[in-house]
Amino acid sequence: MTPQQPFRTHLRQAATGILERLPGQLRREIYVLAFNIWRVDADDRHPYVDIGYNTESRYREMCRGASDPREARWNYAFWILEGFDRLGNIPEDPVGGPLFEAEANTLGIWYDGAFDLARTLEDEDIRARSGRLQVHFHDAVVDLARHLHTSGTVERIFGRPLPVVVFDMDCPGWEEEATRAANPAELIADFLT
Repeated sequence: MTPQQPFRTHLRQAATGILERLPGQLRREIYVLAFNIWRVDADDRHPYVDIGYNTESRYREMCRGASDPREARWNYAFWILEGFDRLGNIPEDPVGGPLFEAEANTLGIWYDGAFDLARTLEDEDIRARSGRLQVHFHDAVVDLARHLHTSGTVERIFGRPLPVVVFDMDCPGWEEEATRAANPAELIADFLT
């Protein structure tokens, strides 16, 4: 990361604050962090990441209804899915939004106008910019997860290392690539099997 990437700096600082505010009892229950990427109305100019997690209690609860306990442990569909803080180009993150837009403008990938999926699909330039916006946000979220490991933040807050699983429901299959890039290999061996 270079000093010219204030959006990534913001993600790192804000996510650390979110994790530090989790109550101690909950911290002991968490076995995985989940960074799930979404977009407001499918617009790549307005991406955000849920700073989520799953707990041992939720896992035990879901095991009762799952045919395979490993699936209940590692399949996102069985995890806690709502109620998390969000970071990105959204109203809930009044600092992150302007930083993301400014960075995208500097990179020449921002575009203006109302979002229209048909227009995005038809206009080659907008389609290309949209794709680059998506990759830019993906890279920032993977960088966030890596930083939380390399800085010792996860271990400091939770008292142990935890895997960070990175998802984007609009990009099926990408979670394995992203999760590999975001974590030390030993932390995600169970997830990958």
